[in-house]
Amino acid sequence: MRPKGKNNPAKREWLSILRLFNPLQPRKARFMTIPLLICDDSNMARKQVAKSLPAGWDVEITFATNGLEGIQAIREGKGEMVFLDLTMPEMDGYQVLEAVKAEGLDAMIIVISGDIQPDAHARVTKLGAMDFIQKPVSPEKLHEVLRRFGLM
Repeated sequence: MRPKGKNNPAKREWLSILRLFNPLQPRKARFMTIPLLICDDSNMARKQVAKSLPAGWDVEITFATNGLEGIQAIREGKGEMVFLDLTMPEMDGYQVLEAVKAEGLDAMIIVISGDIQPDAHARVTKLGAMDFIQKPVSPEKLHEVLRRFGLM
């Protein structure tokens, strides 16, 4: 059954799977490069996330150093998949999630943050984040989350 609702995370997951595995498209077209945005104000954290990505995963990476850059990249189609920090200058991760939801942007967002408070996890989930990974991110945890959503 097809999930309903404009900002439903299950619908976004369903659409991403449909996009990747549509049998009506030629095989080559089914496995297109995924525009991936890593949005974090820490250069070291951005590099760590990029190094933790699965080897051979077909992504085109864009980096953003704050939420304003991040939301602009999503609007430009550079963030179909987003790894988002919560604590950033100018526009934080919560505000990015709110803007994505309000504008109905098509982005699958996984929060990667050092803020491990239960209310933070609940809040980002309510705002449409697919999952929450605690910093520092490990390749194993990142791969597990990506596998769970059928993204690798």
